[in-house]
Amino acid sequence: MRQVLAVVALLQACAVAGAQELPLEGDAERGRLVFGACRTCHYAEAYMGHNNGPNLHRIFGKVAGKQAGFRYYSQVFRDAEFVWTPQLMYAWLEDPMRMFPNSSMMSLGVPDPQARADLIVYLMQASVRE
Repeated sequence: MRQVLAVVALLQACAVAGAQELPLEGDAERGRLVFGACRTCHYAEAYMGHNNGPNLHRIFGKVAGKQAGFRYYSQVFRDAEFVWTPQLMYAWLEDPMRMFPNSSMMSLGVPDPQARADLIVYLMQASVRE
């Protein structure tokens, strides 16, 4: 848990210090294609509900591990007290198991920085459409 708090504190400090933007400009259409692999466990559309993972519709601004109706959060996310931001999601998706080793997310992440930026922009725009 200490590791999670340290990582989140660092990322939040970066955001406060002015790193409000993603390091790369993303493309939502490319991000939609990147998200295809995520659909094994997640949906981005509100009407789809939860899957093996929580629904990611309007994920930014939500407290991690607290979505109503999703009961399969790992302990690290049940104990979480941080809010998802695009910057935090971008950092996490680089290597989810390194950042939160005790989470139940079974993904190698999105190691390509451009693909991560594209994915984040897609999630941001998917949330606006509905």
